[in-house]
Amino acid sequence: MTAAFQPRFAFIQGASRGIGLAFVENLLAQPQVECVLASSRQPAESSGLQALRQQYGDRLQLIPLNLADDQAIAAAAEKAAAIVPRLDLLVNASGFLHGNGLAPEKRLAQVSRELLLQTFTTNTFGPILMVQALEPLFKHKEPAVLANISARVGSIGDNQLGGWYSYRASKSALNMLTRTLALEWQRRHPNAIVVALHPGTTATDLSAPFQANVPPEKLFSPDRTVRQLLAVISGLTAADSGQFFAWDGSPIPW
Repeated sequence: MTAAFQPRFAFIQGASRGIGLAFVENLLAQPQVECVLASSRQPAESSGLQALRQQYGDRLQLIPLNLADDQAIAAAAEKAAAIVPRLDLLVNASGFLHGNGLAPEKRLAQVSRELLLQTFTTNTFGPILMVQALEPLFKHKEPAVLANISARVGSIGDNQLGGWYSYRASKSALNMLTRTLALEWQRRHPNAIVVALHPGTTATDLSAPFQANVPPEKLFSPDRTVRQLLAVISGLTAADSGQFFAWDGSPIPW
C-alpha cells in the first residue's frame, strides 16, 4: 500500500465487547466506511452493538456466529456475501483465556484437554476457518488487510516466564497460520496483507483478573488499543505481510 489504508467494507469477528466492539465503533466513525459486519455468539444480547446499531443503522450489520460450529461459520459467511460486495478488512478479535470454570495454567499439572480444546477453538481454529469461509470476499483488486489479534505471550522467542500453556500455544499456532496464509495469499490475493497483531494489555474482561501488576500507563482502554492498531494497519505495506507486530508497530519475534 502506498497511501493510508481506508477500508470501505469490514468484518469484525468477535465484536460483542472489548477490542472487537471498539473496532466496530472506531470504523463506523470513519466516513468512508460503508458497512461494518460484526459477529458474535448472540449479537442481540450485546448492549454495545445494539447501541451502535441504533446510532448507525444499516451501516452496521450484526451476524450471529459460533466459532465451534462449522455450519454457523458457513452461514455467517453466506450472510456476509449477501450484504457486501467484498471485504477490505477482516479482524479476528475473538479470544479465550479464562471462563466456564477454566483458568490459565500456572504449571503442567493443570493442563487439561478441556482447556486446550476451548482455547484453541476460539483463538486458533475459529479464526482460520472463518478466513477460509470468507476468502471469496477477498477476490478483488482493492487493498485489503486481514489482521489476526494475537498476543506477545504467543511468541516462542519472547517466552521468559512459562505458564499459560493453552493460551500461549493457541496464539503461537495462530501466528503460524497467519504466516502460512500470508505466503499463500501472496500468490492468490497479492493485494491482501495478512498480519498478526499484539494489542498490548487492554482493560477488558479477558485481562481483568491479571491487571493488578500492570502499570497504569501500560493498561490501555479498548478505544486506545484500537486506535493504535488501526494506525498500524493503515501504515502496512506489502512487505509487512506475514509479520507479527505490536500495538506500536514494532516487530515481535516468533
